Amino acid sequence: MQSLGIRQQDIQERFIRSSGKGGQKVNKTSTCVYLRHLPSGIEVKCQIERSQALNRFLARRILVNKIEAHILGRLSAERKRIEKIRRQKRKRSKRAKEKMLRLKKERSEKKQMRAYRPSVDEF
Repeated sequence: MQSLGIRQQDIQERFIRSSGKGGQKVNKTSTCVYLRHLPSGIEVKCQIERSQALNRFLARRILVNKIEAHILGRLSAERKRIEKIRRQKRKRSKRAKEKMLRLKKERSEKKQMRAYRPSVDEF
């Protein structure tokens, strides 16, 4: 945090009740940690663990990673992952689709040739 110039005074911290699995324990205690870095406006919410202290640590680590990615202006690992998924879901070109279908047809024909078919003599 010191290397990035993040001061403790710049972070607003709140504890709220978690949601999801955990039943009574989650409903009674405020284990979810909400952090907000005031100068940049970056917000982080962490409810990974059942312990408030551990969630505080994890939330700070996530916040520092987000601020570092924001300051350095590089693509974070999360953004790279999202871009990769977007590229994978993008519609294929007509040529690529035809090629893919042709290869599938060839593969199915190969499999059909391998299939066991009893000859007339065996009956």
